[in-house]
Amino acid sequence: MARRMERVNQLLREELSHLAQRQLKDPRLGTLMTITEVDVSPDLRHARVYVSVMGDAEEQQAAIEALSAAAGFLRRGLRGRLKLRNIPDLQFHHDRAMEHGSHLLTLIDQVNAAPAHDEGSGQ
Repeated sequence: MARRMERVNQLLREELSHLAQRQLKDPRLGTLMTITEVDVSPDLRHARVYVSVMGDAEEQQAAIEALSAAAGFLRRGLRGRLKLRNIPDLQFHHDRAMEHGSHLLTLIDQVNAAPAHDEGSGQ
């Protein structure tokens, strides 16, 4: 059953990305936005959609609000494109993985740029 859930998650992510890019005309979505992950509940009634938005905190919040407002439109679009008995309710969440990864890379760069301490090599 886990394999089926992975396929449903992937399919929903692809279709939502397509619909969001080509069908949504909300000006709050003017920034670069990527649907990074979809996590559907086992009963296929609810889906958490994780979105990465490039921009400041206000632009990120506005994009999540725009997607939440368009959830009904997106569900109808999915209904026409997918052959699922139930199209899940969509809940949009900001995915902070990209920000976290960028922060970790910055920390790694700082450690690599720091001067090496000689630990008493005796030479």
